[in-house]
Order: sequence, then C-alpha cells, then structure tokens
Amino acid sequence: MALNLSQKILAAHRVSKDGNDIAIKIDQTLTQDATGTMAYLQFETIGIPRVKTDVSVSYIDHNTLQTDYRNMDDHRYLQSIAEKYGLWFSRSGNGICHQVHLERFGKPGATLLGSDSHTPTGGGLGMIAIGAGGLDVAVAMGGGAFHLTEPKIYGVKLTGVLKAGVSAKDIILEVLRRETVKGGVGAIYEYFGPAIAQLTVPQRATITNMGAELGATCSIFPSDEVTKNYLAAMGREKDWIALSADEGASYDKLIEIDLSRLEALASQPHSPDAVTEVKKIKGKAVQQVVIGSCTNSSLDDLSRVASIVKGKHIHPGVEAGIAPGSRTTLLLAEKMGILGDLIKAGFRILESACGPCIGMGFAPSSGGVSLRTFNRNFKGRSGTPDALVYLVSPETAAAAAITGEITDPTELSVSYINQEKSLLDGDNPLLSSEDIAAISSDDGMLIAPKTPEAAAKIEIIRGPNIKPCPLSPQLKDSLTLPVLLKAEDNVSTDDIMPAGAKVLPLRSNIPEISKFTFERLDECFYARAIENQKTNPDGCIVVGGENYGQGSSREHAALAPMFLGVRAVLVKSFARIHKANLINYGIIPLVFKDKEDYENIAFGEKLVLEDIFESLDTGKNFVLKTASGKTIEAINDLDERSKAILKAGGLAAYTKSGGQ
Repeated sequence: MALNLSQKILAAHRVSKDGNDIAIKIDQTLTQDATGTMAYLQFETIGIPRVKTDVSVSYIDHNTLQTDYRNMDDHRYLQSIAEKYGLWFSRSGNGICHQVHLERFGKPGATLLGSDSHTPTGGGLGMIAIGAGGLDVAVAMGGGAFHLTEPKIYGVKLTGVLKAGVSAKDIILEVLRRETVKGGVGAIYEYFGPAIAQLTVPQRATITNMGAELGATCSIFPSDEVTKNYLAAMGREKDWIALSADEGASYDKLIEIDLSRLEALASQPHSPDAVTEVKKIKGKAVQQVVIGSCTNSSLDDLSRVASIVKGKHIHPGVEAGIAPGSRTTLLLAEKMGILGDLIKAGFRILESACGPCIGMGFAPSSGGVSLRTFNRNFKGRSGTPDALVYLVSPETAAAAAITGEITDPTELSVSYINQEKSLLDGDNPLLSSEDIAAISSDDGMLIAPKTPEAAAKIEIIRGPNIKPCPLSPQLKDSLTLPVLLKAEDNVSTDDIMPAGAKVLPLRSNIPEISKFTFERLDECFYARAIENQKTNPDGCIVVGGENYGQGSSREHAALAPMFLGVRAVLVKSFARIHKANLINYGIIPLVFKDKEDYENIAFGEKLVLEDIFESLDTGKNFVLKTASGKTIEAINDLDERSKAILKAGGLAAYTKSGGQ
C-alpha cells in the first residue's frame, strides 16, 4: 500500500491504537518560558530523575521584558531545572524557540512535541511536530506516549513559480482563505508537488508554522536536497535523511495551488482567515510595521525586506521594527550587510524574541493600523485593544514601511537578492561558506545537558512568584452549574487568558493570573467566579460557540478556569489543543448535539449535568437539564483514555495512578 509521508512517520512512531485514538513515541520536546514553568512543575511531580527523550530543550523567548524580578526568577528556575533533569537550555537572546530548534535540533522523520501551538514549524524539515499543553509535554519528557485522534491527511499540491513580490507567507494565507481557522481541525496538511523545490527550509517553515491557524494537528514538507543543503549549512548534514510520500499515495482531501497565479495577500482584522488581495486594500494609511516572530524572521525574510528598503527611509508616519528570529540570523545578517541596510532605512532592531507578537512591547497606537509578518491578529493581542492588525508577507510589510500605506509589493520595481535560492547555499557572494559555518556552529548561548552525576548536585532555584500547580478536583457524578459566561464563536485562548507584558510575568502563579480570566470578554468574570465558589461547591459552566479555544496552546486557559471552579465547557465545537487541555485539568468538554440549543441557554441560569460516570463508562451522550426542565444533549465523543483521565481527576492524577 502506498503511504503518504505523514502516515510513514506516524506508523514508525506508533505505540498503540484504540479506535481513533493513537499513541505515538515522542523523540524531542520543547518548551518556552511562558509555558515552561508549569510544564516543569508538573514534571517534578512525576518523580523521574532525568528526561527520557532523545532531545528536550527549554527556551527563553517569551517573557524577556524584565520590568521586575518575576521573569528573571522564572528564567533561573528553568535553567536549574534543565541542569537537574538533563535538558538543553537556550538562554534569553538566543532566539525564538521554533527558529532555533529548526537550526540546531530538528531532524527529518522525528517527532517533536512542544508546549507552544507553533511547534509545527518543525514540519518545514520533514518532522511530525505538534503543539500541546505543558502537562502533555511533561508526560512525554517522562517517556510517556502522546495520544491524539488519528488525523486525516490533507495533501496540498504546489505547482508553478512565485512572481516577484509574492512569497511563502502568501501561500499559507491562500490556504487559510480556502480552509478557514477551523478547517484543519483533526488534520495534517502535507505539501508536495514540483513547486516545493523553489522553497527554502525557512520558507517552508513559514507555511508549517502558520498552519497552526488552520486548527491543524501539524503540517509537513518532504525532506529533500533543499533540506539537506539547509542542514549542511547549519553543520548538521548527518541529521539528514530523504523522506517523501510513496508514488501513488492518496490523501483524504487534495488542495491544488498554482503559485504563478498567486497574488500578494493580507489577513484583515481580526482573524487570520479574513484574507484578501493586497491590491484590494492598498492605499490605506499605516502607522506601524513589524517584521519578525516565529513566522517570518529568517535570513531569507530579512534579505527580501532589505532589498526593498535599501537606500530609502521609513515613511515619516510609520514606526517600524524588526525582531530577527535567532542570534544566528542576526549574526548572518550583520555579516552580509543586511542589518546595516535595515538600520540605515530606520528600522528599530528588537530582541531576537517573540516580543510584539504576544503583546510584549512595541504595541500599536490607539486605533492604529499595524502591518505585521506574524501569525495571529486576534483583537487586543498586540497590546492595543482597538488596533487594526493585518498579517502580511515581509515584502508587503516592507513596501508599506517606505510608502506609509498598504502597498502591493508586486507593483514595486525591486531586484531581489537570490530570489529563487537560499542565502545559505554556499554560492552567495556576500556570505561565504566559511562565514556560515563559523556563525551557525556557535552554540555559545546554548547550555548542554549536564551528566547525571553533575545533575544530582543541582539545587532547583525557586523565586517567590513560583507557586505549585493547583490540583484538579475529583469528579462528581452530578453537578449543578450556573452559566457564568456565554460567549460567541471563535473564542481564542487570548480571550480566555491574555498574554502581554501585564499578564505574562504571572504564568508561574495561578492564583494571581486567574484574576485575568476571560477579562477581554467579561471583566467581571473573576469576581463572579469567586463569589460563586462561596455559595456553590459544584462550580460553574461556560457556554460558547464554534471553534472555542482557538490559538495558543497555553494551558493557563484551562488551568485558571479550573482554579476558579469551571467544571464543564459546553460549546458548538472545540479547537484541538484547548479541548485536550480541558480534559487534562478535569474539565468536561461538552459539544451541543443540536447547535440550536445554544440559543436556549441564558446567562446566569443553572444547568444540571447528571449521570456523568454512566456516560463516561458507557459512552452515552451527556445530558443537561435547564431550570425550565428542558433537556440538552451533548455529544460524548471522548476516547477511552480521555474518559479515564476525567474520572481520575485530570492527567496528573491519572499518570500518578499508573495510567499511560
């Protein structure tokens, strides 16, 4: 039987299969500092003396704005944890986790689990790379398998040649335009076709990175000569293997894109799938441009920007910044002269970190139009509630930076540097193979795992802001739950638990961070939840619409509601990672059997969820009753392991009891 690439890698890593639930071995893990502290607090409770993966890396790239002691305290805790348990540690300033992992650790054919939703970036190297909650990552570090619903495989066939001014970002924006932010739930997007040879690994990684906005499990490209050349430039040619789908392999759905017909595209506020042609919105005044994030911060990206702005200046009405994806990229850009061109044009050079993408600095002006090469433009995510954020390619962002308005880059007369080839291919007159080798092999900002003997002597450093992870409550058979929030469609984890400079320093302190739960949807939610805890020991329920929990993998969007007494969430549909996180923390995820029942539930009324254990034991649908006596049925699509986790009171309790 001819297999596609995804099927091959999943089959090679499959540990077990129970119906649609499959368990796979995880080769590598990554965490970042916004999710890492909780992941490692949970890993400590498992009681395993050393990580059991081939490679595990703790990255510092989110909470790097140190306005007080809390973020640096987290960094010191994470470094001591890495030394104690056998992880690599990427220091602050070394770069964004996904870009550094691509450069230093990713391997074709391997599996990667990360506590960040953009972990699928690794698919640009031919990996099955999946984002998950920190507790799932902690279990994987301890040698446990990762469980997921067996995904459908969607094939994306690329043909044709990109025109000047159109790039990899426009490819994934086109996929989003067709598929929407919920079109990829439960699926892997596998790219193939004659046109992939023209895409460098960083460009492929742009596509797989932003595949997270489809709701997809992950995305993947074959491992070919382009992959080999990239790994060789990074000094890791030994990690390369050729991988591709078998001839005649089939897919659950086929999407075909002729790149020669592709235009420059933009995601309009406030959703990544609100995509239109740039030429249809050109002329709109722009106040800010930001280039970077884990989506578009490679040397390839910066070179395209430099080609457009060289010899010009940023428009007087625009503030522009660039956050290089890694220290390696920054050093290569300096060696090549790109960095100087960008500085001369007037770009502010920001840290090699996530920064503005998560509202950590460089927020837009009030009501301002900001063009960003990022992956998400949810309302308020930038740090400015009324900002209008557009997601665009580096070319479109650069064009706007110099013109002061949204501009179609295909209309510019620009001679691009190495338009169809990688800058790292060794045939670059501005960057020699020796330069590339010297810079890419400099791992001075990476701290290697200590030996078991040295690790045994390490003391964990815990600052005063680091608090234990709250335990999930034991499940009851019957719950009377008032509706403390009724939300609409496409609620993101940013809506449930905001990021930004104000909130992120509290990631290690659930009692404190819980005060911001649902703040963007209802600023009174926290007070109402605290009051409900005084009078109703059963807790409360949240009701929502389609695609509830889209966006970031942050488990705090499940942890904080659990801490405040949320015991069930009833919606029209869930995003994959958030649903898993709810289960991990003992919150029952309920899906309307009849979506029209959403209209029959009022804010504040009490819902009675009965015979919970019978539903978990037999697979029968869940039944809720309203105060008026109306019965609402909720689909029970939980696999056996998820049911067992809920009955045990969450994944931590399930794991401690010997569950796999």
